[in-house]
Amino acid sequence: MRNLALYRKYRPKKFAEVIGQEHVVRTLAGAISKDIISHAYLFAGPRGTGKTTIARLLAKAVNCENRKSSDYEPDNKCSSCVEINEGRSIDLIEIDAASNRGVDDVRQLKEDIKFTPVKSKYKIFIIDECHQLTSTASNALLKTLEEPPAHAIFILATTEKNKILPTIISRCQSFDFRLLTVPEIEKDLIFILKKEKVKFEKEALGLIARNAQGSIRNAISLLDSCLTLALAEKGKITTIKTEQVVDLLGLIEIKIVSDLLDLILERKTRLAILSLNEAIQQGADPLETARMIVNYLRVCLIRQIDPKLENLSLLELSKEEKKKIDEQISQRSIEQFQEIMDLFIEAERKTNNSFIPQLPLELAIISACQEKD
Repeated sequence: MRNLALYRKYRPKKFAEVIGQEHVVRTLAGAISKDIISHAYLFAGPRGTGKTTIARLLAKAVNCENRKSSDYEPDNKCSSCVEINEGRSIDLIEIDAASNRGVDDVRQLKEDIKFTPVKSKYKIFIIDECHQLTSTASNALLKTLEEPPAHAIFILATTEKNKILPTIISRCQSFDFRLLTVPEIEKDLIFILKKEKVKFEKEALGLIARNAQGSIRNAISLLDSCLTLALAEKGKITTIKTEQVVDLLGLIEIKIVSDLLDLILERKTRLAILSLNEAIQQGADPLETARMIVNYLRVCLIRQIDPKLENLSLLELSKEEKKKIDEQISQRSIEQFQEIMDLFIEAERKTNNSFIPQLPLELAIISACQEKD
């Protein structure tokens, strides 16, 4: 029985295991191997892209008791590495700025900094979501960053770099994390499933990777939910199937979206609304439906501009589906498809806050059917 979430079980323990952030790993690895350690780092980027993971790897590497001077990888065997891996290191302090954002919290941090590390070479402070610190707290943190003790290292992590004081940014080594690509996410999911000894359908993993929105944490959490669903249904996990992923995510099939667009292009408002509601009654999630429609329309626009750009698509299409899209894009101009897409982007934005979730989609259908040639 698995009793540990997959994203925790398979969190990278070495820099070599990190995927998708090679530019960050390469720079940090070079600095660590030459023992050029900064007093402050800023990791900025979308959620679930590895900021906290790499922060902990950095903490392990600089405090690893057995790491050779020319190496950068932690050995994961010494007491310091083991304690960090198990989340019980006294010299690694992780602070969630979302819930500890006041000036009093930063003042307490300043008091803690005065004390030397208990066991390690450095005392590491990881401040997550640091953009949520209050203005007063940010200024207090700035003073600490200006004159830190030699034994302290700060690692600030944020999803909104633009909200951080420029003076704080100027005192940190800054690294920008990027969203992961679908192939990168799929590769990691395959590695996990092989370790778990679970078979899978390729399309199922593709659906998970595309719906993770560039976040490896999202992808692994979705995979974990699929494994739990399979276990609940059959009492044992044999294969991750495409239908399970579709049901779990409330996804809508490409054919349904394609048929819906046909009805819109033919201006059959009544039938289009009926088609949408039938899909939702069968379990399709309104928000995921809106996203799927937008994604499909994006593919239409890309193929209208140049079919050679299809590698930019987040959808894996068969020859028949591509042929169908080519028929559809011949019926309208790029500008008209863009107008239809704008309607559904707005519908997606409103869906979460609508008392009737599918209403924004219905209104988008009505407006799209009324678009002039």
